[in-house]
Amino acid sequence: MPFVFSIKDSYRHAVEAATGGKNTVMYDDLGNPSVMVFVPRFNLADVITGAPATPHPAFIVDGVVKDGIWISKYQNVIKDGRAYSLPGVAPGHSMTIDTASAASKAKGAGWHLMTNAEWAAIALWCKKNGFMPRGNNNYGKDHAMPHEVGRLETPASPARILTGTGPVSFAHDNTVAGIYDLNGNVNEFVDGFRLVNGKIYVHPDNNFNTPDNLANWLDTGVFFDNSTTGNDTQSSVSAGGSLILNSLRENPMYTGGDTDSSFAENNAAFESLGAKAGYTVPELMKYLAIAPTTGDHGSDRIYVRNYGTRIPFRGGNWSFSSNAGVFFLHLHYPRSIASTSLGFRSAFVQ
Repeated sequence: MPFVFSIKDSYRHAVEAATGGKNTVMYDDLGNPSVMVFVPRFNLADVITGAPATPHPAFIVDGVVKDGIWISKYQNVIKDGRAYSLPGVAPGHSMTIDTASAASKAKGAGWHLMTNAEWAAIALWCKKNGFMPRGNNNYGKDHAMPHEVGRLETPASPARILTGTGPVSFAHDNTVAGIYDLNGNVNEFVDGFRLVNGKIYVHPDNNFNTPDNLANWLDTGVFFDNSTTGNDTQSSVSAGGSLILNSLRENPMYTGGDTDSSFAENNAAFESLGAKAGYTVPELMKYLAIAPTTGDHGSDRIYVRNYGTRIPFRGGNWSFSSNAGVFFLHLHYPRSIASTSLGFRSAFVQ
């Protein structure tokens, strides 16, 4: 009797054939698909000159070195409380990081909200391999290549594009097999990174099941600091001076107390982020794309408030122009933030 492909088998086979096996379709127990991209394990030395020949932290989970990680090819949507990576749909938005995390984990063991370690691994890979993906960072098109466009979700009000509808330059590796829309469209929550009164906490390696109590997280001892005294203006204003890394927080940007409110801030081009005189930034910050390595990081930008508790999102949105990109990092808002310009993607580790 001849072998008969199911619709699921046919879809998976078509995706794998079109991408040389670099992508696949994963079905959950409800039968719903997610298109995923495999990122093979690489060492730190493969992406950072002078770094050790040990696996990037994204490939170490609970002390076990993994052969690779699966990343959603597309910015996710939520259906019936679960996250899905689907082409040609409006990206999900207007949820909190807790909702995004719960929708990712609801898919089963190994599924999780994409972590900062995973994002950093991809960003460093892009930089080392000489291609920084473009994207929807200028109202449906790329700011530097305005002929590169995606299909608008709402043509009457240019903003978000449908997932994966841009050219291959919107993929991380400049091929149809890549991860789409890491530059612009909607900002993306990432897990495994918190800023508390300026201090940086991260997951150990890529332990994505780490409880959200910071007692279980790695206290890096690294702070985002300001080069000058901030101010007590109770509106979103510049703190003045320069954003720096330090072994302590000498200058809160807002001087009225450690509140989660959105008052004074500072920002910098990612590649120009410096350190307090005499302070050596730990290499881990470079591995996690929290501090720059040597060389060009595009004009991607970092935004910080170093008081209160802040959660990160990355990539930028449709309006960030040249500031958006794989090294873009935003640390302005508390975990309650939800916005039409803020979404997520899930990941899977076997």
